[in-house]
Amino acid sequence: MKKFEKVLLASDFDGTLKDDNGTITKDVLDAIKYFQDNGGYFTLATGRTFQGLRLYDNSIYNAPALFANGALAYDFCSSSIAFLDGIGEEGRDVVRRLHEEFPDISIEMYPLGATYAINLTDKTQRHFTDQGITFNVTENPDEVPVPWQKAMLGCNKDNTLKIQRFLAKNFTETTYLPTSGTFIEVLKKGVNKGSGLLKLADFLGVPHNRAYAAGDGYNDIDMLRAAAAAFVPCNSDKEAIAAATHIVRSNNDGAIANAIEILDGIY
Repeated sequence: MKKFEKVLLASDFDGTLKDDNGTITKDVLDAIKYFQDNGGYFTLATGRTFQGLRLYDNSIYNAPALFANGALAYDFCSSSIAFLDGIGEEGRDVVRRLHEEFPDISIEMYPLGATYAINLTDKTQRHFTDQGITFNVTENPDEVPVPWQKAMLGCNKDNTLKIQRFLAKNFTETTYLPTSGTFIEVLKKGVNKGSGLLKLADFLGVPHNRAYAAGDGYNDIDMLRAAAAAFVPCNSDKEAIAAATHIVRSNNDGAIANAIEILDGIY
């Protein structure tokens, strides 16, 4: 039996796997190869959607990658969906009500094969173009096929908390996650990176006590808490650091390589 057989390590993308220049450095790539050569599963767990990462080199993942904060697991090796815990018909009512109550917000919807926007703003358009995402503009959520990986709400500082309260009060089949800036993500109820990590472990036949995670931000906390051990770069958000079991080197100094060094010692 190889050292890391039936061991899973899932890493956040921005601020953890990549350095601040957007690069996955050679020492990290070498460590991942060592981990995989010795039987380990290495993959991604990101808040980005499948559309937002399809243009990157995804060859380093030998297990399905988690997108949209755990809603989608996509296997690049077989070009197939492992699972999709997406928003169904209930999402259309959420979007319709939000658009009526807060007509100035932009709403992004992410089915797997396309991207849609209601009330396209400059901020939303930059959100798409920065990630190379093509999109369709609509005013009718009934035109958007379901399921959606997630929806994103482009708000402003004056109404962000009001929108969160509206979501919490009126919709029980979805959940929401405030993100950096003034965006709010809407997900299927119960979906987060932590639920995605454990579901992926089950899919791969990995015991939960051999499923590990690395992340640096607020949206990683559920995953860090669900993992057998949580590796958090030393330059991470304070909320993520509070959920860590191991503080590792910064993302600019090989955070994932350091996490694999620790796993090497454990196994």
